Amino acid sequence: MLRQQEGLPAGFLDTPAEALHRIVPEPTLFHLPGRRSPALFVSILLHGNEPVGLHAIQQMLGTLPTSELPRGLSLFVGNVAAARDGVRRLEGQADFNRIWPGTEAPDGPESRLAAEVLETMRSRGVFASVDIHNNTGLNPHYACINRLDHRYLRLATLFSRTVVYFIRPRGVQSMAFAELCPAVTLECGKPTDRHGVMHAADYVRACLNLAELPDTPVPAHDLDLFHTVAQVKIPAEIRISFEDRRTDLLFAPDLDHMNFRELPAGTVLGTVNGGRPLPVTAHDEQGAEVSAHYFAVEHGRLVLTRPMMPSMLTLDERVIRQDCLCYLMERMDAEIRTGFHRSAL
Repeated sequence: MLRQQEGLPAGFLDTPAEALHRIVPEPTLFHLPGRRSPALFVSILLHGNEPVGLHAIQQMLGTLPTSELPRGLSLFVGNVAAARDGVRRLEGQADFNRIWPGTEAPDGPESRLAAEVLETMRSRGVFASVDIHNNTGLNPHYACINRLDHRYLRLATLFSRTVVYFIRPRGVQSMAFAELCPAVTLECGKPTDRHGVMHAADYVRACLNLAELPDTPVPAHDLDLFHTVAQVKIPAEIRISFEDRRTDLLFAPDLDHMNFRELPAGTVLGTVNGGRPLPVTAHDEQGAEVSAHYFAVEHGRLVLTRPMMPSMLTLDERVIRQDCLCYLMERMDAEIRTGFHRSAL
């Protein structure tokens, strides 16, 4: 069963992520009262190697009396076991940001826990949902949404003018909560980025002070909106490296510098050894395999076949194996991003 608690345990505001399991031994949903209701929902540490959410909440609450928050706060602290070891997830453990209702992953204790969190917040009421993450590669601070709705974009652009719309992968927290309220995912740079902590802390503080989210379009000059069109993975049998030239697919050591850059067709992503066929797989947002639509092997090099903007490229081979190589994005036209309305969802 989901562990819930009114208020935070002693020492929460001073405990680092790797030691949090000592006072929060399992995933826990904390409820803090506020002058307005319903509460803002915030999830942190869904990935154990992404401590920005914990640090942001600690910093934000350190400046506010928790008994006098401007709005109630429901805080879900996720994978404390992985945080203890400083990894995204433990080996054999489900990814805590792929287990939420709508997931395509097999049923398990983690997915049942996530479903209970969602149903708890459905019954309590929720103003908005914020899921806070770090990146392992070089990326700007940006927000993600899963519904094209003016309120969701308002919530996103409160954090950054750079916003990414996606509907795959399934089972992410923001997509589940989008059924209940405006929901965003915040991407706050690398774990070593102290500005990411301050940025996220200021954002949560601003959300707690909101009286409402206007259902009016975000001005076009305040928004750069991108649409994720494919997720790119490396097949398990393909050996990858950033250093060893004897591997199947050798990436450049600065691969993550391509993130959020609009790359032309023909851009080289890596060297393919041994005359191998296409060493990556890409699936679109309907789950269809579209690898040849975006990639080719030309003269032993893996290249893009069309102009594209990647995100989430990382130099961390473990993260590539546990999640993916990257996502491919396209810029959304202004007339599309300003013409939708929540009644059409």
